[in-house]
Amino acid sequence: MKHIIIGAGAAAISAVKRIRKEKPEDNIVIISQDEKVYSRCMLHKVISGERSEENINFVNDDLFNAPNITWIRGKTVTKLDAESKTVYAGEEKLDTGDTVLIATGANSVIPPIGELKTAKNVFGLRHLHDVRAIVKNIKEAKRIAVIGGGLVGLDAVYGILEAGEEKKIDVIEMAPRVLAINLDEHAAGAYQKLFEQRGVQFHLSRKMVNTKSSGEYISSLELDDGTIIDCDMVIVAVGVSPASFDNGLELTERRAVKVNEYLETSVSGIYAAGDAAGLSGIWPNAKKQGDIAAYNMTGTKWAYDDLFAFKTTINFFNLPSLSLGLISPQEGDEVLVREDRENYRRLIIREGTPVGIILQGEIGGSGFWQHLIKNSIPIANICSKTGKSPWKISYADFFGLEDNGEYKWVSIQ
Repeated sequence: MKHIIIGAGAAAISAVKRIRKEKPEDNIVIISQDEKVYSRCMLHKVISGERSEENINFVNDDLFNAPNITWIRGKTVTKLDAESKTVYAGEEKLDTGDTVLIATGANSVIPPIGELKTAKNVFGLRHLHDVRAIVKNIKEAKRIAVIGGGLVGLDAVYGILEAGEEKKIDVIEMAPRVLAINLDEHAAGAYQKLFEQRGVQFHLSRKMVNTKSSGEYISSLELDDGTIIDCDMVIVAVGVSPASFDNGLELTERRAVKVNEYLETSVSGIYAAGDAAGLSGIWPNAKKQGDIAAYNMTGTKWAYDDLFAFKTTINFFNLPSLSLGLISPQEGDEVLVREDRENYRRLIIREGTPVGIILQGEIGGSGFWQHLIKNSIPIANICSKTGKSPWKISYADFFGLEDNGEYKWVSIQ
């Protein structure tokens, strides 16, 4: 059989590895716009100079040297004939397969405000070509505006700061705090203070409403309160949308490819994973989706049921943070906070079950909390029976001894 993989990100590479393991005799054709494999989580480290383009590669190049693997690089897929499973780049026919996996990822969203979509000094931060453009232009730019104070926006700012560039940096964020979908006010505030100490100015609870241009370049941004932010370069980090092309498949409302529990699309033999499927684009989930899709492409029926995507790890200025599950409590939730000079922890418990936690400073032991939150495991009776606070329980509290001396998972819920 021949399998066509469109894309070269986490989901795509995971699928390639699985097909090689399950069906080593099958042929695999990888088609990607990118000419290199790289981790998008590490793009800001290229801006800072901490890593090179080669050092953010997350796969051994020997993967592509196998005789039954072909990598068609630097080709942007524009059409998939779903019936024949033939892939095109413009008028060029690239290949035809027995199965197809769409793992094209996502692109930065550039809002249709002013000249954001057309100006030559506006960049996203999603692809390697974005980083190359930022690095090229940053040398001459003295004033940089970043639209979006989420993780990607702050990644961009941090990369610029770590590069040692002396720039005036303004960050515009619609939410009342930075990292609003990742951290609570206290944990996010710790990062904001560290950025402000490096000269970054934040404009919170503000929207950008217009631009002023000088020729083909934006020279300033106007905010909804009338503030004018002069700039030589703009980085937009307000979200992503699935990378799309003409494929004749059923789509979701958010323009992702609609898939069933086996990650198969509306056409038999065509699958989608990662951001392209709109299920969850975070790295571990995308890898798992690529893995499951590959199983199904090789004839095994495996359902994908891991929709837990509420996990974020952050580390700026050597201050690590990790959030799992829900960030904002509802009425009736129990909120437990532990804090000292170097650490902050906040746990949300709903009806006796942990539903969200933030760890800042020391983030060890997060695997235990992820297991509880992801699987909705209640802890109220454990705490009651052992007399321990939620902060003191561990895996050991969920196990007991059978008559033969073996440990087993016990139910005292």
